[in-house]
Amino acid sequence: MTDVHEIFAHHGGRLKEAALAFPDAPKPWLDLSTGINPQSWPMQQVSLSCYDRLPDPCDVFTLEAAAAAVFGTAADRVAAVPGAEAGLRALPDILRLKSVSIVSPTYGSHENAWRSAGAKVSIIDNKSVGNLQTGAVVLVNPNNPDGHLFEPALIKNLIARQTARDGWTIIDESFIDPTPAFSIASEAGNRLVVIRSFGKFFGLPGLRLGFVLADPAVASCVRQRFGDWPLSPQALESGLHAYRDISWQENSRQRLAEDALRLEQILSAAGFTSIGGGPLFQLVRSDNARDWFRHLANQGILTRPFSGQPSWLRFGLPARKEWPRLERALEQGRATITSRTGSKDLRDSEDARS
Repeated sequence: MTDVHEIFAHHGGRLKEAALAFPDAPKPWLDLSTGINPQSWPMQQVSLSCYDRLPDPCDVFTLEAAAAAVFGTAADRVAAVPGAEAGLRALPDILRLKSVSIVSPTYGSHENAWRSAGAKVSIIDNKSVGNLQTGAVVLVNPNNPDGHLFEPALIKNLIARQTARDGWTIIDESFIDPTPAFSIASEAGNRLVVIRSFGKFFGLPGLRLGFVLADPAVASCVRQRFGDWPLSPQALESGLHAYRDISWQENSRQRLAEDALRLEQILSAAGFTSIGGGPLFQLVRSDNARDWFRHLANQGILTRPFSGQPSWLRFGLPARKEWPRLERALEQGRATITSRTGSKDLRDSEDARS
């Protein structure tokens, strides 16, 4: 029988499976298993007319130009794709590289995509980034799941060395929008490929919108792969308006920073030890992580466990109206789980704060 913990360890989401696995959990579910902005960009700005027509290829170029302005690069270097996941999975077939090094632990789809394409994959840790000698490097910044941010100077140094030896650098910036000063998107091109996500920061993952930033020739290959209709009209119109809504973006960054600090504090108070995180999620450790996962799931709160790291849990941000629900569940878990196990997690947390 499959361990229920493992069912949810590969990706966030899977609320229907959670409802089946924990049928007595209160509804609606509070999904904290993904790093999605809980306060999305307001969709009411999208007209209903976009639903009764085919997407116009010209609108794709308009969206790419709007996104390029935010990313700080030229529109011909930005290819819109149906989600960052689709973009990263297209790259192995487009670049046709024989070997890559992936800075890990990180988002597992990168390794899966390159191995599925027949590439030789080397797994390295982030301390080795400055000494790499390989044909291609894949690096997620900020990293998922620990939120580690690589300084732009380090990445630029890596890119310069890779370019000098005709190597490629692939930077996945799916979680970079809350911290744009760390972005390298403006440098995309000349053997540097950058992947960007729309849905995480703008809180609309169901639209399936992302971008591949690259040399114009590579960007053109990406466009050809997805054809004249890579996106729905809803994604095109929403993305265009959202990227032009600079005020909303600035306000969201401020709110996310405040909420991330609050989440870090309440998780520490519950006895968890922080491993890392950022504006959209927190990664914590507990010797009782499996017990915590089940306890929260029984309260209708889904978190993200990890099969290779059984003591880890990742928490996304709740909507502000859901904070009391999360805090109650954490208080209950602290009273039952830590008391049952000798309060070891609580002592670890207090040691970390001292």
